[in-house]
Parts: sequence; structure tokens; C-alpha cells
Amino acid sequence: MLAKKQSTTQIGFYSTFEEQLSHKHSLYILANTINWQIFEEAFAKLYSDEGRPAKPIRLMVSLLMLKHIRNISDESVVEQWFENIYYQYFSGEKSYACGVPCEASELVHFRNRIGVEGIELIFKESIRVNGKDGQEQEATTDTTVQEKNITYPTDNKLHRKIIKKCVAIAGQQDLELRQSYTRTLKKLLMDQRFRNHPKNKGKARKADKKIKTIAGRLVRELERKLPPNLHQNLLALFKKVLAQKRFDSDKIYSLHSLPRFAGNRTYNVSVKAKNTRSMSLALRCP
Repeated sequence: MLAKKQSTTQIGFYSTFEEQLSHKHSLYILANTINWQIFEEAFAKLYSDEGRPAKPIRLMVSLLMLKHIRNISDESVVEQWFENIYYQYFSGEKSYACGVPCEASELVHFRNRIGVEGIELIFKESIRVNGKDGQEQEATTDTTVQEKNITYPTDNKLHRKIIKKCVAIAGQQDLELRQSYTRTLKKLLMDQRFRNHPKNKGKARKADKKIKTIAGRLVRELERKLPPNLHQNLLALFKKVLAQKRFDSDKIYSLHSLPRFAGNRTYNVSVKAKNTRSMSLALRCP
């Protein structure tokens, strides 16, 4: 249910909240450039006429915009909104609000409410606000400064990937394996947790050896059951990974990429800079 709009145009006898702000501030300019009415019309139908009044639509949309403009989390944008009067004016407040606008989890619920269509509507408005800068079809993304989900490569992680790929190959070729090791792997993964604790080191090492044994067993079983010249190169790669040791040279660190050369050293890195279609919020402060 949508809350009733409050008409508070003046907070004092001499000046309004808007007059106390700098009209040259980027958020002040952006707040008066965005067409907030299109969000009111598009999202109002997503609310029921009954129940507890929800937060204003402009408030929730503005918090999503501020989150992407400042590149901060849901929790941070809620905390900074309480401290920043320009955030509050950007959200449509007519006077200083002492308190957080909502819980951070309410932003998650709002994103789920408006769905992909709502995010695309915000994106279209951001293109209109940015003018010619928002009309480009492609955006160049330099991934060297982009946050990546990278973990330290270990042989044990490769062994687990080999097991998953072997099971997937068997499923694609309708091959019946002697054992899929699904339950066994779950138990072994539990044994590998907190491996740096003195009481768990021995159990974790045994689990590592068992996973390597299972990976080798599945590779050999596929070699026997697969037709000739089918996945042989991939199986050869699996066997090389299983045979390599900690301090070997020319080690394989990844199963999904081809080796790249940098000087006299070889790296298995698949991340590269490329042109990507920008689908994120493109709002920028003037």
C-alpha cells in the first residue's frame, strides 16, 4: 500500500529546505533533471490498496540511484542518507529527516518488486539524463581495475573440478559410472574445512588424497568407456593435472583457459579487456 503524500513546502518563516542548499551541487542539479513522475506512474500499480503503507517510490528509486552513483552497498547508502542533506533532497524530502529512511533489506525487496523491467526503466532515464554520453551502444570496460572473484589456485580445487567435469561428460554421453561420489564428496568437503586448525590438518590432508584418488578413478573409467577420439585431449589435460606436483614447472592452474605467455613464463589467465554492452545504472552527477 502506498503512503499518503505530505505537502510540506516550507520549514520555517524565512526560508525553505531547498533554499538552504547550494544550487550548484551535483545532486541538487541531478534531482531537478530526473523525471521522477515516470517512476511513480510505472511502479504505483505494483502496490496493493490494503496493508501497511510502504516507503515512497521516489525514496526507494533515489536510494538505488545513489547506491550506484557512489558505488556503495545497501547498508552504506542508508547510513549516509541520514548524514547527508543532499541525499535527502535528492530523495524528495522537504525538510531534514532525523533517522534512517528504511532498512537496507527493504532495497532488496524493492528491487524484487520492480523486477528487470523496473531496472531497465531507471536505466533508460539515466541515458536521457546523460544526453549524448548515454547514446553509445558499447562501453569499453577495463577489467584490470574491476573487482574479480579470484581464489588462490590449488591442485585440490582442480581435482574437484575434474570430478565435476567427468560426471558431466558421463551424463552427456549417457555413460553409467560405477559411482558418482556425490555423498562421498560432501563428506570430504566437510573434512577440508578449517584445515589450518591443528586438530583438522591431518583430516584435511586425508581428504585431499581421497579427492585426488576419486578424480583419477573417474578419468580412467572414462578412458575405458568413451569412444576413441572423443574428449581425449580433455582427458589428457586431466591426467597432467593429476600427475603434477607442488613445485613442478609448467604447471596447469586452470581448466577453462588456454595458456598465455608473458616473457618466459606461462600463465593460464582467461580475463581480458573487451567491449561490453553496458546494462548497469549509468547515472552520473553533472
